[in-house]
Amino acid sequence: MAVMVDALVTLIVVLACLGALGVLAAARVVKQYERGVVFRLGRLRSDIRGPGFTMIAPFVDRLQKVNMQIVTMPVPAQEGITRDNVTVRVDAVVYFKVVDAAEALVAVEDYRFAVSQMAQTSLRSIIGKSDLDDLLSNREKLNQGLELMIDSPAVGWGVHIDRVEIKDVSLPETMKRSMARQAEADRERRARVINADAELQASKKLAEAASQMADTPSALQLRLLQTVMAVAAEKNSTLVLPIPVELLRFLEKGQQEIPAAARTEGGAEGGAPAAGPAAAPEREAAPAQAAEPAQPARQAMPTLTEREPEPHTVER
Repeated sequence: MAVMVDALVTLIVVLACLGALGVLAAARVVKQYERGVVFRLGRLRSDIRGPGFTMIAPFVDRLQKVNMQIVTMPVPAQEGITRDNVTVRVDAVVYFKVVDAAEALVAVEDYRFAVSQMAQTSLRSIIGKSDLDDLLSNREKLNQGLELMIDSPAVGWGVHIDRVEIKDVSLPETMKRSMARQAEADRERRARVINADAELQASKKLAEAASQMADTPSALQLRLLQTVMAVAAEKNSTLVLPIPVELLRFLEKGQQEIPAAARTEGGAEGGAPAAGPAAAPEREAAPAQAAEPAQPARQAMPTLTEREPEPHTVER
């Protein structure tokens, strides 16, 4: 009887151990960002296990976990020739995630590798279809086109392409120098246009100011004095002022009036002025002779015969 009890206890312990091992073999834990796909004897089960604790049939079912997070995959730099025959190297980044765990395991062998190869092929195609200016300035449109090219086959793999971004476009050194010269020339052209526009506006304003000053010539003198004051306030320097034209005309007019007044006074003192035109040259010649100062007469040099003989002694 005791032997039977011992055998029964041993059997119960063995069964309990086997049950515990079975539970441990069947127990699975799926994380929040994962989904579990069950294959029973190689056949896909329709039920996809969600996050948390789950059980499968030991030695019959096989559970595979699929990451449902967004994957960031860098695309290696691809070298190609643009439509305008420029050799460039372009690299990009692909953001994608799995939306159907079963299709990602059944439809394609390795969905990560498939997405990477498709991204490289699409990037080369985009380079060949685009111009260099589009690669440098119109990247948003190229990103959308690249996303569509990768997303079309990826839909059948249970993968959704969230976003594609072109990171960098590497150009040859000769092309960089050419673009730098082009940018410099364009900036210089705009600077010249701006300067010319400023000169045009300034000339219009100066023409209006000149028309206003033509009515009042004294305004020009006031403006000249203001300019002199502004220059003198900035730096202490010697200023050379031009003589106004009006002053020269005033002096010239005064010189013309003085001889006329002298002739009038001379005629009044000598009596009645001579009648006839013959007296005019004589009056004009007389002031000219009087104006010339008397010069002392030069002394005549004595001749040889007029000179006194110099005394000399004769030695014997």
